[in-house]
Amino acid sequence: MSSTSSTLPWDVQRLPRAEGRVFLITGGNAGIGYFIAEQLSTAGATVVLGSRDPVKAEVAAVSIRARVTGAQVRAVRLDLADLSSLRTAVESLDVECLDAVVHNAGVALDDPPRRETADGHELMFGTNHLGHFALTHWLMPLLSAAPAARIVTMGSFAAKSERLDLDDLQSRTDYRPKRTYGRSKLAQMYFGLELDRHLRAVDSTVASVLVHPGGALDSLTPSRPPVHRRTAGARLCGAPAALLVQGKHAGAWPAVRAVLDPTVCGGQLWGPRVFSLRGKPQREPVWIHLADTSVAVRLWDASCDLTGVDVGTIPG
Repeated sequence: MSSTSSTLPWDVQRLPRAEGRVFLITGGNAGIGYFIAEQLSTAGATVVLGSRDPVKAEVAAVSIRARVTGAQVRAVRLDLADLSSLRTAVESLDVECLDAVVHNAGVALDDPPRRETADGHELMFGTNHLGHFALTHWLMPLLSAAPAARIVTMGSFAAKSERLDLDDLQSRTDYRPKRTYGRSKLAQMYFGLELDRHLRAVDSTVASVLVHPGGALDSLTPSRPPVHRRTAGARLCGAPAALLVQGKHAGAWPAVRAVLDPTVCGGQLWGPRVFSLRGKPQREPVWIHLADTSVAVRLWDASCDLTGVDVGTIPG
């Protein structure tokens, strides 16, 4: 990307138009995923909310339609913790091509005990990483059928201080919830970069981009009842934090830019401008430990074995 294109102004309130394009947001019924979906809807795209809870997804869709005139939004049942269900979920999209998927959904546990998915994988690693890894496999034909599709992976600042234990990816030996969550997000980010290397190797039109939301708090997030309600007390308590972090509506901005901005390229990392914690989205250097391709390759191979799918079979 040229230095000129990388400095083009980007207005989070005036997004490029995206009529005729279809975007899938995993976990689009709540949190940052909801705001990604709402903002992409304002651009005129058809937005599909992927959620394991159809009722919550429909509530979110109703909220978006109420706020965005003419919003084209619908929901599909998507349970990333059940790998056997993902092929059917992709078939239920009922589209000829997909212009972008935002891998946003995630599980974050604060306390023991260790929990597992239906497939016997540690819940956070199995959902946040392996679920999206397998979903990408099933989505690839639809993404490859689009003119220039994007796979946008939502990482986390929690991953910046973590390192993967490739001999204990499932946290069987030493389970600490916050660390396991950070490592699951780190695994997602390694996958997003390695995926782009695979895509470039076959001259694919699909690009894989990493983003992270910085610091995004509920107390700084505008109300979207009944999806999200911010009380007066929460607003007051959260006010001092606004100097350093932001709400989830702003945490959505890097992902929205990664989907819509034609200057964004595969293999890049985008996050908030101010100390990577708040502000408008900008490109930032890929974190040093994420540049270790040997870790990425070993994780890729392990993920193929654990999911039973080979994301490497990418249409050219």
